[in-house]
Amino acid sequence: MSLKLFFAPGACSFVPHAMLELCGAEFEPVMVKLHKGEQHSAEYLAVNPRGQVPVLVDDGEVVTQIVAILLHLDAKFPQAGILPAAGLARTRALSTLVWMNNTVHPTFTHVFMPGKFTDDEAAQKAIRAHAAKAYRGLLGEIEALAAQASPWLCGDRPSALDAYALTLLRWGGYAGIDPTTFPATWGLVQRFAALPPIARAIERERLQLNVYQPAAS
Repeated sequence: MSLKLFFAPGACSFVPHAMLELCGAEFEPVMVKLHKGEQHSAEYLAVNPRGQVPVLVDDGEVVTQIVAILLHLDAKFPQAGILPAAGLARTRALSTLVWMNNTVHPTFTHVFMPGKFTDDEAAQKAIRAHAAKAYRGLLGEIEALAAQASPWLCGDRPSALDAYALTLLRWGGYAGIDPTTFPATWGLVQRFAALPPIARAIERERLQLNVYQPAAS
C-alpha cells in the first residue's frame, strides 16, 4: 500500500492530513506552497490539473476533492472512525461535512480571495465585508453543534468534522473574528489539537490555532 497526500499548510487539506495521522496510516506528506504558486507548476498540474489541494494518491490512483478523499479514507480505514459507520449518525455527519465544505468553506473564500469574483477593488472590499459577516454567522452554527458535542461532534470519537471545525474556526481569525468568542468550538478545537496524532499534523504544518489580531485603534 502506498499513500501520498499533497497538502498546503493551513488549507482545508489539514482535514485529510489529520485523519491520516488519526488512522495511524503510513503515508508520504508532500507540502505544496500555495504562496509560491507551486500549485500552478507543470509538475503539480500533472497530478491535479485543477491546481488544488488536497490530493490523495493511493497506489497510483489520484483522488481529489476533500469529501471524496475523506470517504475514500473512511472506506480504507473503517476502524478509525473518520465518519460514523452507519445509520442516521452517518447520515447526519455527512450532512454536516458537506455543509462545511459547500457553504462555510466557500463563504471564507469570498473573505480571503475576493479577487476570484471581481477585479474591481471597491467591489472586492464590499464582498470581503459582506462575507465576513456571513462567516461569523456560520461559525455560530458550528458553535451550536460544538455546544452539544459529547465530547466530539460525532459523539465519543474524534472525526473529520472536528478537523474541519478546527480549520474553519482558525480561518475566522483571518476574517477578523476572535475564535475565543466561540467558546464551545474553541474548547473543542483545543481538545482535538492536543491529541498526539493531530498534534503531529499541526506540527508538520506549523499551525498557530489563533491567528486573530485585533484591529489597531
